[in-house]
Amino acid sequence: MSKNINVALIGNPNTGKTSVFNQLTGLKQKVGNYPGITVEKKEGVCKLPRGVKAHILDLPGTYSLNTTSLDESVVVELLLNKNDKDYPDVAVVVSDVENLKRNLLLFTQIKDLGIPTILVINMADRMSRKGISLDIETLEEKLNTKIALVSTRKGNGIERIKELIADYKTLSTKPNVNTSRISPEYFGRLQKAFPKEDLYKLWLVITQDVNFMPIEKKRIQDATSFSTKSKDELKKLQHKETVLRYQFINNTLKETYKVDFQAAKGLRASFDKVLTHKVFGYVIFLVILLTIFQAIFDWSTYPQDFIDEQFAMAGEWIKNTLPPGVFTDLLAEGILAGIGGIVIFIPQIAFLFLFISLLEETGYMSRVVFLMDKLMRPFGLSGKSVVPLISGTACAIPAVMATRTIENWKERLITILVTPFTTCSARLPIYLILIALVIPKGRILGLSYQALTLMLLYIIGFGMAIFSAMILNKILKIKSSSLFMVEMPTYRLPLLKNVAYTVIEKTKSFVFGAGKIILAISIVLWFLGSNGHSEDFKNAESIVNKRIEDEGLSNYSKNYIQNNIDTYMRSTKLSVVDQPNAIGLKSLQDSVLIMTKELKERAKAQEVASYKLEHSYIGYAGKAIEPIVRPLGYDWKIGIAVLTSFAAREVFVGTLATIYSVGNDEEETIKSRMSAELHHSGKKPLFNLASGISLMLFYAFAMQCMSTLAIVKKETNSWKWPLLQLIFMSAFAYIVALTAYQILK
Repeated sequence: MSKNINVALIGNPNTGKTSVFNQLTGLKQKVGNYPGITVEKKEGVCKLPRGVKAHILDLPGTYSLNTTSLDESVVVELLLNKNDKDYPDVAVVVSDVENLKRNLLLFTQIKDLGIPTILVINMADRMSRKGISLDIETLEEKLNTKIALVSTRKGNGIERIKELIADYKTLSTKPNVNTSRISPEYFGRLQKAFPKEDLYKLWLVITQDVNFMPIEKKRIQDATSFSTKSKDELKKLQHKETVLRYQFINNTLKETYKVDFQAAKGLRASFDKVLTHKVFGYVIFLVILLTIFQAIFDWSTYPQDFIDEQFAMAGEWIKNTLPPGVFTDLLAEGILAGIGGIVIFIPQIAFLFLFISLLEETGYMSRVVFLMDKLMRPFGLSGKSVVPLISGTACAIPAVMATRTIENWKERLITILVTPFTTCSARLPIYLILIALVIPKGRILGLSYQALTLMLLYIIGFGMAIFSAMILNKILKIKSSSLFMVEMPTYRLPLLKNVAYTVIEKTKSFVFGAGKIILAISIVLWFLGSNGHSEDFKNAESIVNKRIEDEGLSNYSKNYIQNNIDTYMRSTKLSVVDQPNAIGLKSLQDSVLIMTKELKERAKAQEVASYKLEHSYIGYAGKAIEPIVRPLGYDWKIGIAVLTSFAAREVFVGTLATIYSVGNDEEETIKSRMSAELHHSGKKPLFNLASGISLMLFYAFAMQCMSTLAIVKKETNSWKWPLLQLIFMSAFAYIVALTAYQILK
């Protein structure tokens, strides 16, 4: 049985490479990191004709093999290292029919490496609209390769790619350009020094700063018969190589690629003029953000409530069905409650990724990057810094990794340090549940107060990132200069299949990534909340019953009973005061008496569970940190949630879900339990406007994510920066949260 064919999918950014990858692999794909580095690695499996399978590796976008970032170095490293398990049997270079000239630079470089190379020309459906005509047969002859003309939007040409991959052994590996022409004398000496090595591969090894071929590099440095050139001289030769390749490309396209410029005129320039306008551009972006946040609330309400109720019912079913014991309690109060605290937010997270994907697919996100460059410059950043800041709305970890596209070290360092201020999707569950609890549901100009609050939190986070960048720009004494360049892709309708893949993959990654942490922490919290060593814990039932006999039920229990009775009375639409002669009056009174008795028993059980929780292991831990968090308006339970959420921000809700479910037999949702919690004074809800705003501001500014700290350490190659980041962000978050609570209470 033949092995799978290794396929490297390569191309410039914005050529539709991801669309081709999705069409080839469908959902048979996975995302990880390259060994030893934090560059994202996407791979999948594709079925080819005659039952053959292909392992497709989607490499980071790159403009050429003359690398300027670590992402691009990954491409060169793989293409030059035959010992790598992912070394391609065939390379598929994806190009855009409107930018074919620029895309062919990368194609000719890869083909000159002696790797069988297929050229995919994407977006063929735009050719007639843009007045483009192609002579594919002649182009294949000139480039000495096979070409697949495709439209991923319409699904055309994908089978052609599969056929070409399956027949890759028939492809010519003859180079397009003789690179040695840029300096015959230099390349002659190089070939003489290393007669068994491929000349173009040697040239790339010399000119790239990649660490994948240490033996070959050492041999070059130690060779007495060969002396390499200075960096400036090598740069000049690279420029000559580029010019030589474009001469070949121009001559090739002169005969095969025609454009009717009259037909090519469109609305792109008009759209750009409006969307990148110095006033209207920002207004449009603000309106788009408002629409997104409004939709997150309005569209997600029903699925969120449904999920919340189903988890509450599932917990109750487990307790009523399975035999009482430790295992049942672990399932209902630990695992189910913890996971339910994060699964409830799948609708909101999915909608967030949906909108981000739509903005990227249409080409609008590149306009935002260009637009924001004007704002970034005064703060020591560039438009390229906006990419990590915007991608930070999904997760700070890939956002920090995305700074590798920033060549300037000072700009990159500042961007790394301020990116965690951007509101990530892990904060979203915290914001959503707190906003639902403490912000009223009214509207102004059709926009709900809750959606406006959410948007304000995003703006505050982004604003703090910009402000911090300005301070760091003045403090950091690092000399730097840089140029900003961004490609404006053609506007296009979103490819729904791409959007769907993105939403599914990102949501799945978030849920399962967070789920592992939450599951582990939920089990630990359940154990700590269900066990204790003190006499108070062991004798909780008798102590609470004695207190109830002497002092009566707590204010919380009284409110709980009264609220349930009021709800029941409203549901019957009968009132003792308004309808004294109602037929069902006596029956209603009897029902209320029975209900009150049952509620009192439940309230007693809840008070016993609450007392045990307070004197459990986790209760003592919470009480120990309560003096620190009480000035912020929090109790010991919130303190525990804040502490555990350092593992990952989204753990906050899962922690509270677990704590509130320990020993609780009620079929209640996490939201209803949180809304019923009382302040330590016993006179007002614990989650009120003051404490809610305090908590939201704390999470807006705090570095509550150890994974982000680890990535910052890796990217800066030092513990200095992540530790300074942790100390400053935590202290600042505490001061802001303290100030907000003291003012609002």
